[in-house]
Amino acid sequence: MSGLPIDEVLPELRGVLRDRTAAVLQAPPGAGKTTRVPLALLEERWLRGGKIVMLEPRRLAARAAAARMASLLGERVGDTVGHRMRMDTRVGPRTRIEVVTEGVLARMLQGDPALEGVGLVIFDEFHERSLHADLGLALCLQSQAVLRDDLRLLVMSATLDGESVAALLGDAPLVTSAGRMHPVETRHVDRKTDRIAPAVAVGVLDALQAEDGDVLVFLPGAGEIRQVESALAEAHLGRDVIVHPLYGNLPQDAQDRAIRPAAPGTRKVVLATSIAETSLTIEGVRVVVDSGWSRVPRFSPRTGMTRLETTRVSRASADQRRGRAGRLGPGVCYRLWPEHLHLLPHSAPEILEADLAPLALELAAWGVADPGELAWLDPPPAAAFAQARDLFRELGALADDGAITAHGREMAGLALHPRLAHMLLRARALGHGALACDLAALLGERDILRGDGGPPDADVRLRVDALRECGGGRGAGRYAGAAVDREACRRAAADARQWRERLGVRGDSPADAEACGLLLAFAYPDRIAQRRPGGGGRYLLRNGRGAALTGAQTLGGAPYLVAADVDGQGRESRIYLAAPLPEADLEEHFGGEVVRETAVEWDADARAVRAWRRDRLGAIVLAESPVRDPDPDAVAAAIGDGIAREGLSVLPWTDAALRLRERLAFLHAHDVSWPDVSDDALLATLPEWLGPRLSGVRRGDELARIDVADALLGRLDWQQRSALDQLAPTHLTVPSGSRIPIDYADAEAPVLAVRLQEMFGLAETPRIFRGTVPLMLHLLSPAHRPVQVTRDLGGFWRGSYFEVRKDLRGRYPKHHWPDDPLQAVPTARAKPRTP
Repeated sequence: MSGLPIDEVLPELRGVLRDRTAAVLQAPPGAGKTTRVPLALLEERWLRGGKIVMLEPRRLAARAAAARMASLLGERVGDTVGHRMRMDTRVGPRTRIEVVTEGVLARMLQGDPALEGVGLVIFDEFHERSLHADLGLALCLQSQAVLRDDLRLLVMSATLDGESVAALLGDAPLVTSAGRMHPVETRHVDRKTDRIAPAVAVGVLDALQAEDGDVLVFLPGAGEIRQVESALAEAHLGRDVIVHPLYGNLPQDAQDRAIRPAAPGTRKVVLATSIAETSLTIEGVRVVVDSGWSRVPRFSPRTGMTRLETTRVSRASADQRRGRAGRLGPGVCYRLWPEHLHLLPHSAPEILEADLAPLALELAAWGVADPGELAWLDPPPAAAFAQARDLFRELGALADDGAITAHGREMAGLALHPRLAHMLLRARALGHGALACDLAALLGERDILRGDGGPPDADVRLRVDALRECGGGRGAGRYAGAAVDREACRRAAADARQWRERLGVRGDSPADAEACGLLLAFAYPDRIAQRRPGGGGRYLLRNGRGAALTGAQTLGGAPYLVAADVDGQGRESRIYLAAPLPEADLEEHFGGEVVRETAVEWDADARAVRAWRRDRLGAIVLAESPVRDPDPDAVAAAIGDGIAREGLSVLPWTDAALRLRERLAFLHAHDVSWPDVSDDALLATLPEWLGPRLSGVRRGDELARIDVADALLGRLDWQQRSALDQLAPTHLTVPSGSRIPIDYADAEAPVLAVRLQEMFGLAETPRIFRGTVPLMLHLLSPAHRPVQVTRDLGGFWRGSYFEVRKDLRGRYPKHHWPDDPLQAVPTARAKPRTP
């Protein structure tokens, strides 16, 4: 074997693992860690002939790593080195290195928490921070702490902050390989377009013309790969340039062709997703064309849905991609974005953004209700984890006390998404196991139907028919005329056959596809949907979200359906896959979850109380009828709710009620023992002061008979009622004998508006509230216009009165304006009467 950079640190790594049970190995891409390290540790004494299990985050990388190690030993996969993944296991009695992926490590731990016979667990490419890697490490750390203090753990990473992982592993030693990377020239090319595929196709053509060697192209997904592949085919590259797609769902032989060296005299162009960033060595590559985009799943606890989002790559991912051009010699990397574009340093760990239902089920099976019991680099977000546990209660996987049920354990044993596992088990019990296997295979694969210039019909039954014909069976022929992705269809048919074998079910008929809606409802009970009034393919989901079919759809007239695939965006999610749900199936299988309630509500449009009896499944109203004689207390509560929503202005506020409220506000401002009559306070205490008066009120116009003033007085005790007029009188008798109203609109300074002549002879400002609050005097002219505003009447008489008097004598010469106002006779007339 030729020397690789990792070989230089293998002695150090062996020494560390002899003395410690955990270590972190940092090595850049191409150092050889994936294939060299397991083989180098295989004969260590502490392993005592036990196994090494290595977790790879990607299936393609797992198969390639196992094949490479087997070839280095001169053996076949399944001898000393084997691999395990869902639906694909190649191990034998002599296998000592098992490369596993997906949930296989968790399955091994659930079956044997002590991992008897396993001496070392390796977490490769841990910097990708897959959900399975985080979960597997957390479970292994607990197993090591409780059951197996001799179990060794090795975390290998290319770009991750190794010190944080070392701390998680109990300050484990950090071994670093410098690696060996050939120089890579970076060229930024800004195509100034939002369309990814055309820009990448041009970039590939430029690279082929300017550079030698094979080209590795990074694209966000299979859709863009097909578009670029088509564009390059139209460019007539010549027989010496072979284009290979490379993504996770490709058949293994197609993946192998992409990885193998190009035939002599030819060049290859590999169109890959982020699957080619790490682990894989693609022979012959010296040019990388990076679109700068990747596609990642985003889960929303708010909607309970996962959608794929095309995002800019992180700086770490971009550097990984660039490094692929320098593994075998000097290379070139074309980056199709401007050099000044800001990229995030790292991608977010999957655990922070993924659907946590699989993780939550694994933890429940492990016996952990609180993720805080385990050690994590990043703990699962509380909202997403709580939502996952709520789903399991709905599916019958968790008991009321939070413990996993027998059904939940059976679900966990299938190593499938919990929704689909529940569907398979329920369907098998009903005799629809074969159809459920078809649906599980279809939902785990990209859509096998292609639209003709637009989205394909959303009816999942069309896919079932196509799938069965791909698998050699027969369907109802409904998909006739639709374009079928034969490659995806064959893969799904193979998965369906394996699921049928595993569950021990067989046989299907064209007619049983009519049960698709029921089976999908088992998997997605929260996405049972009812058509909204008015048609247009608009639906209301059980979880309260809106969803809609787009374009001409065969399902547009279905009263009920189940939306299996929705994008979770906007006010109304787009439905990609669905099936009709017969009302009889809904009643038979979900009738026990229907809530019967009597709703008494305020109708803002009609300004009246409406009383209904409803049968409700979540947000969906299945049946509704009016109630003629609703409970009076419920009616009063509904009226109160209407007032609370529309505001106090809907009440009949007479002048007397308004004046009383202002007086009470004045008293509360000066003594908080008096009730607060602000809007907020009155709305908060509405049932207390207004509730008794709402009896018998059903409509908004009937509110007019409520005496609001009397209701406000009801908030006072007898002492306050007795003191009300004394502390905050409605009127004040002034020296002229007139009884003048007091305006309490300003609670801090009540106003007495009185003609100046009526106050002659009064030396001091009148006061209220036990003589502590002087009134704000608005002294008026004979025409009732303010000539002075003051709270110091005595000071006015002594000072500014004489200036005011001069002006008033000129404007009102027939009126009496005395030289000494304190000795003058007050009058409400032009001049005082002669004695």
